[in-house]
Formats: sequence, structure tokens, C-alpha cells
Amino acid sequence: MRVPACVLAAALVWMPCAASPAAQYRASSYVFGTLAQITVPEADLGRAQRAVASVFREFDRMHRDLHAWQPGELVALNEAIARGEKDVATTAEIAALIQEARWFSERSGDLFNPAIGKLVALWSFHRDQPGGPLPDPSEIARIVRAHPRMADLTVRGTTVSSSNPAVRLDFGGYAKGYALDRAAAILRESGVSDALVNIGGNILALGRRGDTPWCIGLEDPRAAPGKAELLGTIELADGEAIGTSGDYRRYYIVGGKRYAHIIDPRSGYPATGVRSVTVVAPSRPGAGALSDAASKPLFIAGPLGWREAADKLGITQALLVDDQGQLQLTTELTQRLQERGIETRRRCGSRSPH
Repeated sequence: MRVPACVLAAALVWMPCAASPAAQYRASSYVFGTLAQITVPEADLGRAQRAVASVFREFDRMHRDLHAWQPGELVALNEAIARGEKDVATTAEIAALIQEARWFSERSGDLFNPAIGKLVALWSFHRDQPGGPLPDPSEIARIVRAHPRMADLTVRGTTVSSSNPAVRLDFGGYAKGYALDRAAAILRESGVSDALVNIGGNILALGRRGDTPWCIGLEDPRAAPGKAELLGTIELADGEAIGTSGDYRRYYIVGGKRYAHIIDPRSGYPATGVRSVTVVAPSRPGAGALSDAASKPLFIAGPLGWREAADKLGITQALLVDDQGQLQLTTELTQRLQERGIETRRRCGSRSPH
């Protein structure tokens, strides 16, 4: 199905679908280079506060250990791989992430490829403020010829070996989704059964918001700052997650052309032809990681190949906004979306801050 982007769009924001519960706790923290927000409709506000504080402490730890360019466990592993070392000791967490990333990579035909950190760095996305000058085409070609991929890595317990020194791991492609899953586990262990976790537009729902489901608004990825309008909504069931990848979050413009942070490993250049891709993952273990990781190969595959990429990853609910502003949706997601109209405005009210 194709409809104009003015009907639906792909940035995500939580929307109040009904009156707020009598007691509600909300907190924010800046982590993973973006704003993380947790909302808990909880009568016991002390329990909610303690649980959310535990989540943010875990986010801070993950940010340090999994950072792609600041000193930490992942950087130490990458440096050892670059030196050609074998059987490098790492953490159990990183070893498990590599195994999971290999699965995503294999299923996506290597379009999801966290091993191309050298390309991401070359395009200046391994710094807080990316920007030009553009990288040397010959250097891009050299890394592409080296063909770093997740299949180059072997994991035995907590030791990692690489057959390719060009591998440089960058988990930015699904760290936020993985963090959603960690947050859900901590909240549940703390006795919190209802919550919404939003990490820069990657969202996971737990339970309900009072008597209603959690309601997520869809915004236009090209809307002017501060002027976005609610164009559609989706209600999330317990344990469902949404991940969005777009060319509007980390990008820079050189010579009038936009260069975004999602790199096509086949060419070594930022993927083009797409403004955003949103994936809804069903309630299942690892839903957050799936929603985040799956959006990247769909984005890279582009308007002509995204449906095939979705099929390979078992994704049945996804939407893509192309570079002309046209929206393509899977049939299953089309059936769930509530388009703009009186019913949407009545149930969701005004837009909440992003």
C-alpha cells in the first residue's frame, strides 16, 4: 500500500490517549546520545522512582561499556582485533551481543552489519557532532574491499577472535533496542508491570496506561522543529516494541546533499532513497533489540527491497517513508494504524513533548 506522507509519518512520540492515571511517575536521562524517558503509572511512586533509577544506572553502565569510540570494553576489543590478536577476552554481555548480531546479519544478507565501524568512523559519525569534509573515496573503497562482517568473528565463551583485522564493532545499530529489553527486565524484577520506555524514539510498552493501551503518535520526519503534527497513532500491547531508523537524527549536509549515519556496507556510502523506516516487533524476548536492528536493513534495502528484507527477518509490521515523502506499509501494520481524524484527536488529545 502507498499513501501520501501527509497521512502518516515515522518519527515516534508518546501520546496521552486518555486522562492521566491518578498517580504517574516520569523521569528522563540523556544517554546513548539521545533523551531516554520512562513513564510509570504507579500508585506506589517510591517503588516507581527506585525502579526507574535502577534502569538509568544500567543505561549509564551500558553507555560506557558499549561506546563505539570512548574508552570502554568494546573499544578495548576493537583495538585488540585491529592488532590481529586472537582469543581476546571480553565481557559476557559483549560476547552475547556478537552472537545475536551475527544472527541478524546472516538473516539480513549482511545489510545489518555492526562490523563496519571503520566506515561509520570514516564518515565522522564517531564523534558527538558529525560533519564534513567528506571522506576520501579511495579509503572508502579500501574498507569495502576488506569486507568486514560479523561472520569474521568467532566466539568461544567470553573470548573473541576475528579472521579479519578490518572488523571494528559498532553496536549503535541496536544498542537502544537492547537497552529497551534490559529496562523491561529491571522494571519487571522491581515489581513494575506497567511502563513506557522511550529511548530517542525507540519505544517498548509494558502493560497498560491505566485503563487504556499505550498510544504512540507518528510524526513527519521532515516536519519543522517544534511544528510537528500528530498524523496517526498506534496502540501498543504489553511487550511490543517500536524501532525507527531515519536520515533526520544524525546527519550533516555538504554541498546541499544530506549524509546520514546509516551506512550501506555494500557501497560504503550512507544509504539513500529513504527518510525513515519504522518496525513494530511483537511481544517476545528481545523485542526491543529486534525492532531496532531490523529497521536498519529495511532502510538500506530501500523502497524496492525493503519488503524482501522484512520477510527475511520475520517482520510483518513495518512502514517506510521514501525520499519523495511516499509511505509504504505492510498489510498487517496498515490494519492497525489509526489515521488522522476526529477519532484520533478525541482519543489522543494534544501532542506530548518529544
